[in-house]
Amino acid sequence: MEIRNLFGEMKQKIVGKRLRIVFPEGTDERVVRAAARLKFEGLVEPIILGVPEDVHTLLTDFGFSNPGITVINPNNYANFDTMRQEFITLRKGKVDESQADEILRDVNYFGVMLVQLGLAEGMVSGAIHSTADTVRPALQIIKTKPGVKRTSGVFLMVKDQHKFVFGDCAINIEPDAETLAEIAIQSAETAKTFGIDPKVAMISYSTKGSGSGPRVDKVVEATRIAQELRPDLLIDGELQMDAALVPDTARLKAPGSPVAGQANVFIFPAIEAGNITYKVVERLGGYEAVGP
Repeated sequence: MEIRNLFGEMKQKIVGKRLRIVFPEGTDERVVRAAARLKFEGLVEPIILGVPEDVHTLLTDFGFSNPGITVINPNNYANFDTMRQEFITLRKGKVDESQADEILRDVNYFGVMLVQLGLAEGMVSGAIHSTADTVRPALQIIKTKPGVKRTSGVFLMVKDQHKFVFGDCAINIEPDAETLAEIAIQSAETAKTFGIDPKVAMISYSTKGSGSGPRVDKVVEATRIAQELRPDLLIDGELQMDAALVPDTARLKAPGSPVAGQANVFIFPAIEAGNITYKVVERLGGYEAVGP
């Protein structure tokens, strides 16, 4: 499946909903162009953060002379006082007015507050900001959904008809067994949103006891926890990458596994393993990486 076909499927899910989406990085030409295209295709109602004159100049340069896109300058927002007071309330006295003023000049915090106040349905960021700078405001203001203790970051890897999910590649540096189990469950649910029937492999340097050590024990325990929490999901481990991917290897190393040899969601034991693997697959394997 090519990436454009994947996005075509995703577009069909939102067409007609006219979702208001904040694009906080209005100084980036790519972001402005993407927002304008989404508006032109009738998919979302973009809210771009930036200096209106500068954004409109970019829009005109791109051939969108009158796109009807909302542009907000956080530095002179008419309802800033209301936003600031709501932010102070949400932070439960951890910040005063002057601190709130400074924090809300950060476009990611400002954009998340627009969502919190019901003025937008979502926000897309990360073109020029780090994952940490993008995720932190959402965790502090909106927080995770009920029942979810932690957040994690996955990459969707796409090439031709192949789609895989890799997690966690961006947020949890050295997850313990409980965290790793939750990452597996979250990643499986994310896979479903991309039309993937998840078969989750808990990756290790060991397959079914072929190796030993604390890191193997962690993956074994994480697998047990995830299976107990979500018996409806296909989750198995510990598996080496070849056992998870290659049917012939799976038959030798993990006979009877419901996942080995056919995995499409890969949960790595630590962030360096996930981050390194997705970049190797992207650069040497020719896959396109979407995320985190």
